[in-house]
Amino acid sequence: MRNIRYLSLATEDYERTTIYRDLFRRHVDGELLGEIRDALNHELVLGRSYFKDKIEAMTNRQARLGIPGRPRVEEEGAGYYVE
Repeated sequence: MRNIRYLSLATEDYERTTIYRDLFRRHVDGELLGEIRDALNHELVLGRSYFKDKIEAMTNRQARLGIPGRPRVEEEGAGYYVE
């Protein structure tokens, strides 16, 4: 089944194929490709800081990598009790 967006590229098959191929002729540089892969692998948002801030506010989810490990205990005199 053909996609309606693909069909809307042009009326003639040859022209449509040429336009579609041109969409993918440009090579994505390694740094950008790495950023895209990292964002996808960690299920994070790809974009500038202000965009990530908006997404975090809208979704109430973290949009960037956090600090690895357990949160620090900030209370005075607090500690972990292990038997």
